[in-house]
Amino acid sequence: MAVLARVPYFQGLSPAELDRIDRRMATTSWPAGTHIFHAGSAAGHLYVVAEGRVKLSQVSATGTETLADILVAGELFGGMGTLGQSAHRHTASALVPTCTLQIDQPTFRELLAEHPGVALRVLDDVAERLARAQDDVGGQVTDTVAQRVATALLRLADKLGNDRGGRGILLEVPLSRSDLAGLARSTPESVSRVMSQWRRDGVIDSGRRWTAILDLSRLEREALGAG
Repeated sequence: MAVLARVPYFQGLSPAELDRIDRRMATTSWPAGTHIFHAGSAAGHLYVVAEGRVKLSQVSATGTETLADILVAGELFGGMGTLGQSAHRHTASALVPTCTLQIDQPTFRELLAEHPGVALRVLDDVAERLARAQDDVGGQVTDTVAQRVATALLRLADKLGNDRGGRGILLEVPLSRSDLAGLARSTPESVSRVMSQWRRDGVIDSGRRWTAILDLSRLEREALGAG
């Protein structure tokens, strides 16, 4: 119930309404490393991360798996025809032991008919996804690699960051240069150059399974292209 209340589609619903939605959802536990679905497979379910973390990845033209996103509790993923997606664009896997809630398309359509407010939020979300996709294409041309890497790190910090006060923000998640390249729509070599410069400048630090943002204001300026 607490998780569903955080889902954008269901915000503002009463506890009784959330309870009726919860009763329609199936609960599944996924051991770390388990695939929830694969890119290209038929999409017929909408998932909510109840606990844990879900990794979304995709395979590049060269055959390399790249990170597309890391999802935390309360975030939606998956797809269905109702949301304009008949096949999964990403592979989803449990990054750590994870629990999800899921609802199939027929049940979701029933829910939309019962809750016009939810249906309007879904419509707004689909429109926003289309607009974001167009912006992403434009960003590949106009944004610098540094801007895209900074934006990716800030997004992860907002979702996963552990604020250590004066010692910066810690991301305790394995994040390779290939992963960052996938998030930033760049190449591992270009990302490595940017990260190496920032490490020398004291903006970030990193280890095998962690990344620390030491100078948040500098990273925010980098994201705006004013570094």
